[in-house]
Amino acid sequence: MSPRLLAASQDATLPAATRQLLQQAANGLTTLARAVEEQRLRYRNLFDAVPDPVSILAEDGTVLDLNRAGMQAYRMSRAEVVGQNINMLNPELPRDHMVPVWETLKRGGTYVIEVTNRRADGSRFPVEVHSANMSFDGRKCLVAVARDLSSRQEAELRYRELMEAIDKGIVVHAANGDIVYCNSAAMRILGFHEGQDSSALQLEQWRFVDAGGHEIQQHDLPVYRALRTGKVVDSELVGMYHRHDRQLLWLSVTAVPQFEPGTATPSRATTLFSDVTELKRDSTLFDRAQALAHIGGWEWDVAPDRMYLTDEALRILGTRQPLLNRQQFLACLLPDERPRLCAAINQVRAGAPAFDMEVQGRRDDGQPFWIRVIGEAEPGDLGTSRVTGTLQDISADKLAEESLRLRARTDPLTGLMNRDAVLTELGARLAAASDEEMAVLYIDLDRFKMVNDLLGHSAGDELLVQAAERIRAAVAQRGMIARFGGDEFLVVCNCAREPDLPERLAQSVLDAFTPTFHVGKDEFPITASIGIARSPGHALRPQQLIQNADVAMYESKHRARNGWQHFTSELAQQQQDRLHIETQLRRAVDNEEFRLVYQPQVDLKHGRVIAAEALIRWQSRQLGELRPDVFINHAENTGDIVRIGSWVLREACRQIAQWRDAGMGLVRVAVNVSYRQFAGDDLPKRVRALLQEFNLPGSALELEFTERVLIEDAPATLRIFADLRALGIVLTIDDFGEGYSALNYLRRLPIHGLKLSQLFTEGVPHNRSDVAVCKAVAAIAHSLGLGLVAEGVESEAQRQFLLELGVPVGQGFLFSPGLPADDFARRLALPLASMT
Repeated sequence: MSPRLLAASQDATLPAATRQLLQQAANGLTTLARAVEEQRLRYRNLFDAVPDPVSILAEDGTVLDLNRAGMQAYRMSRAEVVGQNINMLNPELPRDHMVPVWETLKRGGTYVIEVTNRRADGSRFPVEVHSANMSFDGRKCLVAVARDLSSRQEAELRYRELMEAIDKGIVVHAANGDIVYCNSAAMRILGFHEGQDSSALQLEQWRFVDAGGHEIQQHDLPVYRALRTGKVVDSELVGMYHRHDRQLLWLSVTAVPQFEPGTATPSRATTLFSDVTELKRDSTLFDRAQALAHIGGWEWDVAPDRMYLTDEALRILGTRQPLLNRQQFLACLLPDERPRLCAAINQVRAGAPAFDMEVQGRRDDGQPFWIRVIGEAEPGDLGTSRVTGTLQDISADKLAEESLRLRARTDPLTGLMNRDAVLTELGARLAAASDEEMAVLYIDLDRFKMVNDLLGHSAGDELLVQAAERIRAAVAQRGMIARFGGDEFLVVCNCAREPDLPERLAQSVLDAFTPTFHVGKDEFPITASIGIARSPGHALRPQQLIQNADVAMYESKHRARNGWQHFTSELAQQQQDRLHIETQLRRAVDNEEFRLVYQPQVDLKHGRVIAAEALIRWQSRQLGELRPDVFINHAENTGDIVRIGSWVLREACRQIAQWRDAGMGLVRVAVNVSYRQFAGDDLPKRVRALLQEFNLPGSALELEFTERVLIEDAPATLRIFADLRALGIVLTIDDFGEGYSALNYLRRLPIHGLKLSQLFTEGVPHNRSDVAVCKAVAAIAHSLGLGLVAEGVESEAQRQFLLELGVPVGQGFLFSPGLPADDFARRLALPLASMT
């Protein structure tokens, strides 16, 4: 009661009615104060009765109150906590941690978070905090209840330890079916090593069957049904056949769905299973299920000689009658296989370990089969009275192996035997028929490269397929045919009874190539050059016999294409000479055996020398002087032309600089560049380096290229020519008209001129065909604004014809052969009249 009200109610000077009202007011206040105190005590008792730590927080996170459980959990008094920010208890919270809390609470939700709280001694413990709105002393606040998770984590740990101790396989799947946990027993039952993690359990490694032997799709496995339906799948029999190990495992499987609190859809599923393979081994159910994996069971009771085979085993063997004893069982196998299986069974009876072998047989309907037979003595049978095992149909695997073997032996484009296969087969035939005569025909397509270069590899492939079909039709069953590589084919035949068979086959192939080939709308005359070598006369080993046939083929190609040639001792000597040349050629640059001569290029009208072409000469220390037409082809074939070409470029630049330094001025020298050089390393870069080294302008050098550059990769060709032209170098297409020029590319290339081949100039002015070609080339050059140089000018009549045709420059014996550098310098100083 208020003292002032009490005093007033007792004041005698006041009217009685007033004193009575004041007394009633004083009594009411006393009652209200008592009620407020009781409410406070009730709140405190309830607040402190909550078993979890509870905090009252202001909007900024300041702790306004803490219950007794909180003081015990944090090991701090209320006075130590109240007035502090919640970060004191949750040091890992971010500074703005209250923002998402209030946003959630404003939407009417409850904010839940897992954090780590700190005790007074600094130790930590995990909690799950639930926050909600409340009013405290008239202020907008929130209440935060922290549930200690330590005991739950300990329970989870004990649960995991229990799972590892159980001898049943346990696998936990996520909602999407992914494996998130499997215990050691599961790994052991499924055949995985200790230490492998659950990622090794890939369901794709297995095929699944039900109790009736019917295949189960993955989505119908117990665990997926449990996840889909939310119901327990109890004690279902599942067979797991491992695709690689070829082993069937039977499991008794139970799948249990698991739900998160408040949800109706499983978030996980736990599969529990036991290995029941042994229990199923002798059952009829097992025999039916094995049929999916094509595995049957067998048992031989030794004493009475009785055989027992499951239905699947009888089906695999394809027998119409029951097999009652071992002899009847063995009769299903090929004669050569029976002793092998008998020996293996007898060894098991004698104490040997189980056997595992593959044998071949034939079914009653005549179809062949392959089976894998596994057998062992019955465990615990001291007298080995029974031998049991399985047999598996592996015919499909054997057919697949045979298919792979055939693919490994077959050229994928033509379907013929490939190089490795024909070498193996020829070796076997030579070894088996050492006293009989074998022959090899080496077939090379003439002008195939022209089609391949002009129309591309796709057209080339089509031509090769057509060629293979023609060869196959020409040879028929009289020989073995192979594609040896590129556009080269082999025919191998036994000619012991028909000595002239190789020649007849060669002529048949040539006749088959008489009709033109069609590729799309284009038509091409493609012929063949054939070399023939015989064994044992020409060689005893496959490689040598093929090499000798190759030598004969090259001779046929050089003499006249579209023909055949026998290998002879003279050709063998030529082959030896070629190898000798190539060996010496490889050393020629290092031995300084090359030199250059310079043939003048002359103004046909006035006889003035305007340039020179550098021509290479080779004086071999062992072989003597060799003509360029002899060794250049060898250099192209071996790749030595790149190194030789680099030497020629450098030597020409050196000579130009020497002439300049001797006061002769700049003489432009033309140098032939092979396609290998053109397509190899950066040609513009190397030429630029040489010009810088000898301080020469690009105009001092002319590079001559064959027509092949016109039919190769156009973008790269254009780039190289543009880079060379930017250096000031004169660019020319050599021997124009000999090949199959792509005029579209010629129009686009930044070249300066063409060189008319000696093949055509030597026939003018009397040969009409040569005259026509020369006129055509001259017309092309004039229309494209290109310079024109004629090679091989040897008579005055040729010079006059070329002048009338508008050809300004020529070179040839009419003016001079190739001259050593000093002779060329002296010739350059002669009067004009003496040049002709």
